[in-house]
Amino acid sequence: MKRGLLILAIGVVGAVAAYFCVYLMGTARPRAMMKSPRPELAWLKHEFNLGDAEFTRISQLHAGYLPQCMERCRRIDQLNGTLSSALATTTQITPEIEKLLRERAQMRASCQTEMLKHFFEVSRTMPPEQGKRYLAWVREHTCLREDTMDHGSDNHATTTTPSHQP
Repeated sequence: MKRGLLILAIGVVGAVAAYFCVYLMGTARPRAMMKSPRPELAWLKHEFNLGDAEFTRISQLHAGYLPQCMERCRRIDQLNGTLSSALATTTQITPEIEKLLRERAQMRASCQTEMLKHFFEVSRTMPPEQGKRYLAWVREHTCLREDTMDHGSDNHATTTTPSHQP
């Protein structure tokens, strides 16, 4: 009986040790990225095989772009809040709501324009082939890829009439 418990204990300890070894090996790269000077950009260096000089330049571009980006996001959030408040007090489109919608659309367009300029500048810092691959990634994974609204298959009926499920 004691021998069986000893074998079981050794097996459990071995399994736990094996788990931690596999875990440490599997997370070594992400943990190293988190320790880098710019962890939010470390994936970029790895994914696009950037050298130190390229990565330093991209980090500088990012540091210059970020404050302006944050200000645009703050302004869009502010407009969203103002629009939400205006919509809560009416049951129709008012001139104020139309103005807020135009202002918000203009701010979003400005934001996307500046973001695209930044993406192009970053891509030019990379080797040409990596820059092309980066721009393809940007088109696929950012808000620059506009998805159409899903209106259902019955021509807007789901947005204007309640559905009645039996």
